[in-house]
Amino acid sequence: VISSARAVLDAVADRHAIELSYTAFDWSCERYVAEGAMMPDDALETLRRFDAILLGAVGWPGVPDHVSLWGLLIPIRR
Repeated sequence: VISSARAVLDAVADRHAIELSYTAFDWSCERYVAEGAMMPDDALETLRRFDAILLGAVGWPGVPDHVSLWGLLIPIRR
Protein backbone atom coordinates (compact mmCIF):
# COMPACT_ATOMS: atom_id res chain seq x y z
CA VAL A 1 0.00 0.00 0.00
CA ILE A 2 2.70 2.47 0.98
CA SER A 3 4.87 1.84 -2.07
CA SER A 4 1.92 2.51 -4.41
CA ALA A 5 0.95 5.65 -2.50
CA ARG A 6 4.52 6.90 -2.64
CA ALA A 7 4.65 6.32 -6.40
CA VAL A 8 1.56 8.50 -6.84
CA LEU A 9 2.87 11.19 -4.49
CA ASP A 10 6.22 11.21 -6.27
CA ALA A 11 4.55 11.56 -9.68
CA VAL A 12 2.47 14.52 -8.45
CA ALA A 13 5.52 16.08 -6.79
CA ASP A 14 7.56 15.76 -9.99
CA ARG A 15 4.79 17.27 -12.10
CA HIS A 16 4.37 20.26 -9.78
CA ALA A 17 8.01 20.74 -8.71
CA ILE A 18 7.30 19.85 -5.10
CA GLU A 19 10.00 18.31 -2.94
CA LEU A 20 8.95 15.41 -0.73
CA SER A 21 10.98 13.41 1.73
CA TYR A 22 10.00 10.24 3.53
CA THR A 23 10.94 8.73 6.86
CA ALA A 24 9.86 5.16 7.54
CA PHE A 25 9.15 3.88 11.04
CA ASP A 26 8.83 0.24 12.05
CA TRP A 27 5.70 0.75 14.11
CA SER A 28 3.88 -2.41 13.25
CA CYS A 29 2.15 -5.48 14.63
CA GLU A 30 5.37 -7.36 13.95
CA ARG A 31 7.10 -4.91 16.26
CA TYR A 32 4.36 -5.46 18.83
CA VAL A 33 4.96 -9.22 18.76
CA ALA A 34 8.72 -8.74 19.15
CA GLU A 35 8.76 -5.86 21.67
CA GLY A 36 5.31 -5.63 23.26
CA ALA A 37 4.45 -2.19 21.85
CA MET A 38 3.34 -0.90 18.47
CA MET A 39 5.51 2.21 18.76
CA PRO A 40 8.03 3.67 21.20
CA ASP A 41 7.05 5.90 24.11
CA ASP A 42 8.29 9.04 22.31
CA ALA A 43 6.47 8.26 19.05
CA LEU A 44 3.97 11.10 19.17
CA GLU A 45 6.70 13.62 19.95
CA THR A 46 8.66 12.23 17.00
CA LEU A 47 5.67 12.66 14.67
CA ARG A 48 5.17 16.30 15.68
CA ARG A 49 8.29 17.19 13.67
CA PHE A 50 6.57 16.20 10.41
CA ASP A 51 4.12 18.11 8.23
CA ALA A 52 2.17 15.00 7.21
CA ILE A 53 1.86 11.31 7.97
CA LEU A 54 1.33 8.55 5.42
CA LEU A 55 0.03 5.57 7.35
CA GLY A 56 -0.30 2.23 5.61
CA ALA A 57 -2.29 -0.88 6.37
CA VAL A 58 -2.27 -2.05 9.97
CA GLY A 59 -2.86 -5.55 11.27
CA TRP A 60 -1.21 -8.92 11.61
CA PRO A 61 -2.47 -12.47 12.06
CA GLY A 62 -2.42 -13.36 15.73
CA VAL A 63 -2.51 -9.75 16.95
CA PRO A 64 -6.01 -8.69 18.05
CA ASP A 65 -7.40 -5.66 16.21
CA HIS A 66 -7.74 -3.65 19.43
CA VAL A 67 -3.94 -3.77 19.86
CA SER A 68 -3.27 -1.85 16.65
CA LEU A 69 -6.29 0.37 17.21
CA TRP A 70 -5.34 1.52 20.72
CA GLY A 71 -1.59 1.01 20.39
CA LEU A 72 -1.13 2.97 17.15
CA LEU A 73 -4.14 4.40 15.34
CA ILE A 74 -6.02 6.15 18.15
CA PRO A 75 -2.93 7.78 19.70
CA ILE A 76 -1.81 9.12 16.30
CA ARG A 77 -5.27 10.43 15.40
CA ARG A 78 -5.84 12.24 18.69
